Amino acid sequence: MSTEHTRLVAALRELRARAGLSLAALAERTPYSKSTWERYLNGKSLPPRQAVQALCRLADEPDGRLLVLREIAESHWSGRAVATAPAASRDESPRPHPQELPPPDGTRRPRLRRSRLLVVLAAAYTVVVGGVAALLFLLLPDSEGPEAESLPASVPFSFAPLCQGAACEGQDPMRLICGVGPDTLASYRTATGAHVELRHSEKCGASWARTWATEIGDRVDVTADGPTHGVRIRNKDDAATFVYTEMTEVHPGSTVRACFRPASADGERECFEARVGAATTTAGPSSPR
Repeated sequence: MSTEHTRLVAALRELRARAGLSLAALAERTPYSKSTWERYLNGKSLPPRQAVQALCRLADEPDGRLLVLREIAESHWSGRAVATAPAASRDESPRPHPQELPPPDGTRRPRLRRSRLLVVLAAAYTVVVGGVAALLFLLLPDSEGPEAESLPASVPFSFAPLCQGAACEGQDPMRLICGVGPDTLASYRTATGAHVELRHSEKCGASWARTWATEIGDRVDVTADGPTHGVRIRNKDDAATFVYTEMTEVHPGSTVRACFRPASADGERECFEARVGAATTTAGPSSPR
């Protein structure tokens, strides 16, 4: 599963948790079955555009960014299938018995070496891809087991976070399951049109910033009572999807502050803040602080 596909799965799972929808509820409200949604949300298959749009609609989320991310993931998905087909076909082709091989005259040995090398590379690729897929499955657990059958449609799934408090400092909120169903402390739109949100997980005791509609070179920093963590928009793929800072430990009543630095040399830094436990705020461009 490519990085883009992993991001898409994480975003879709977050939307489903925010909307409080079980697999059964998704099946009732969309044209796709429980087992189909299970494959989409576990990264076993790539969801079509219509499925992404349907989940965004149920979660009251604009679908533009996720559709772009899906298109990027699809290009990688298709490219991987094409790249692995030749190796698989060679590996499955019949091989002659050793007694049927022609006498060694120097004409066949290079070809045999290449064939053996392709087999070894194909086997190594299978092991690596299988290991990565297993790791991602463990990091993003979401199966259609007994829990899915027993939960009513109005109750969201419960994902146990993998860190709490100081252990979350500097960690990825999505990989450690803190980014599932977080609170939005504040939303801000910059002068360049980028969006920045301060996010908080009560279970993890940590906050971070999320940004989108950005440009290459933009940067977002977040800080509370400890270190400052930031993320820079490195390429067009980052600019086309949600990008997250690392987490910072936050206690109830603490103030979290985010600052946006545009890529343009003449752009000014824009900052905003929110207090954990206070009402959500939304703001537009303001003077730099």
